[in-house]
Amino acid sequence: MSGADGFVPRKVNIADWGRPGWSPETIATDPAWRGEIPGEALGTDVTVLFYATDKVGDGPAYHVHPYGEIFIVREGRARFFIGDTVVEAGPGDVLFGPADVPHTFRNLGPSRLATTDIHLSPRRIQTNLDAPPGLDLSVSPAVPADTAV
Repeated sequence: MSGADGFVPRKVNIADWGRPGWSPETIATDPAWRGEIPGEALGTDVTVLFYATDKVGDGPAYHVHPYGEIFIVREGRARFFIGDTVVEAGPGDVLFGPADVPHTFRNLGPSRLATTDIHLSPRRIQTNLDAPPGLDLSVSPAVPADTAV
């Protein structure tokens, strides 16, 4: 059934957008979704990225898009660098990166970071950049609470 404007709902499966070899069954053994669903595949103007890493200090390249991006932290803690602003975020936090503002984020640890990133575009357009002088993207491993000084 289509909507009043003729739109027909579409569905894509994780086997189509996730890591090579993924299927719905692999989610049970490895819940770290990582992949991209272009908006064009769903007939919409937003692209959805699923990002996950277990490595402390890991994150995407410092980059910029010609459209805004919404970041949803699903698991773990991250340090976001959005323009001149640095923000730490955890599960349930939602941030916005405006169009043409360079950004990245890093896993603060001590465990997995998982985000859902919504690109306000039917396809991802990304220009990777060198971090500006003085912007330190390194992250020290988190100290477990029971060993903190």
